[in-house]
Amino acid sequence: MRCLNIDLNLHMILVLFLSIPIIIKASSAEDGYKQCEHTVRHWASSSLNSEVKEDKHLLRDLLFFLHVPRTGGRTYFHCFLRKLYSSSQECPRSYDKLRVDSRKPNCRLLSTHDDYSIIYKLPKEKTSAVIILRNPVERVFSTFEFSVEVAARFLIHPNLTSVGRMARLPRPKKAGVSTLDIWPWKYLIPWMIEDLFARRDAREHRGQTYTMTNNSYDMEDILMPLHEFINEPIVRDIVHNGATFQIAGLTNNSHLAESHEVRHCVLKYPTFGKYVLEVAKKRLNDMLYVGLTENHKESASMFANVVGAQVISQLSTSRSKREIANNNDSEQSSSLPDSRMDANYQRNNTYTKVKKVSSIGKDEETNKNMTVGKLMEAYESCTSDLRNSQEERRANSLKNISPANFTKEARRHIPKVLLQKITSLNSLDMELYNYGQSIFAKQHERVMQTIVDTKRQETILIESAYINSYGSPSWKVLSLGTAGFSLLLFLFLSRRKTSKIKL
Repeated sequence: MRCLNIDLNLHMILVLFLSIPIIIKASSAEDGYKQCEHTVRHWASSSLNSEVKEDKHLLRDLLFFLHVPRTGGRTYFHCFLRKLYSSSQECPRSYDKLRVDSRKPNCRLLSTHDDYSIIYKLPKEKTSAVIILRNPVERVFSTFEFSVEVAARFLIHPNLTSVGRMARLPRPKKAGVSTLDIWPWKYLIPWMIEDLFARRDAREHRGQTYTMTNNSYDMEDILMPLHEFINEPIVRDIVHNGATFQIAGLTNNSHLAESHEVRHCVLKYPTFGKYVLEVAKKRLNDMLYVGLTENHKESASMFANVVGAQVISQLSTSRSKREIANNNDSEQSSSLPDSRMDANYQRNNTYTKVKKVSSIGKDEETNKNMTVGKLMEAYESCTSDLRNSQEERRANSLKNISPANFTKEARRHIPKVLLQKITSLNSLDMELYNYGQSIFAKQHERVMQTIVDTKRQETILIESAYINSYGSPSWKVLSLGTAGFSLLLFLFLSRRKTSKIKL
């Protein structure tokens, strides 16, 4: 009996000893959760309280285009913003990993894939943000297709070593910024290049035999299938819920050190995503303009009327101020006495004026007579040319992975289960997109009302001008008419009275 008690005690001690690591691990996990909750909630609170509370409908000095990848932002940049702003007004190194110098004179436009955290490097109270959102499922499709398309261009090389040598060559300045230097493509495309080369090498090893299929999204012998792509760690980290994290300033490209800790906590504990979504919604609501890729025509028209009209007005005002300043300088120069010192002053003043005029540049001169109507005409022409060049480049690239070809028709054949999986992986973006649609509807209603009010005012002004010119007489004319009538009546009565006297 005594031996039995000893065995039971030893057994209990052993159980307690083995359970200690589990208890410690559970306690540690609970502490980690609480620490993350505190970190995320503190970040969300400070982010919401730091927003500038001014009229969001007015364009400020600096326009920040927060370009969410694969939303059609490149079209807006080239066909809208480049028509409105001169190259001298663009902030340095747009679309690259920016080191923004906001003190640059005439820096009025910043267009970049960087997340919202970059706004802390800008004069926040003088900055207006604009954005375009896209259905998250469609954006995942487009991200997959673009990653494959760009990576396929490198298949002209015999191997990855050749690709590496080419990548290390200095890039000509006129060539612009490489796609491989832009977030998120600087992560996704090299990864996809390696995958395409590995699959090509495997085909060559087997003697080019592979299973034929008509589904371009499931050709595992040629390229990574879509169902594999969406589950890859790099895609979960960068692509899924990418719009929400970009607006919240929590991408792996963030400019704030604390953002990385918050991001780590949210990825580890998805329940904290509600705090990120709250911040993203608030920032979206405070933006000057929110466009939707799916509502292309309405979005373009609203951009021209909301953003374009105000940019044109700003540029017109700044030109008028410059002209007034130049005229004042000319008047002062002409009134100076004729002396050597004053002659030197005039030469220096003339140089300053020439410098000011030359700084406007040819680009700004072409925008001098811009109107909303002309802007839309230029946009439509530009988008047509841009679309043709993009389609040609894409077709040439996909030849390297034939018979794969991405089309809208091919997307319709993607299994429903896969669509549901993508939707689930992008739950934050789905909710943000729905919120963006409601903002878009209100914005559209406000713009239409503004247009109606403007036309009504124009009609009233035209009618008033017509009446003043040809319509009802003024009070002065009425007074003269009344006085004339009274005089004639007086003369008539006087004449009649005289006649009676003669009789």
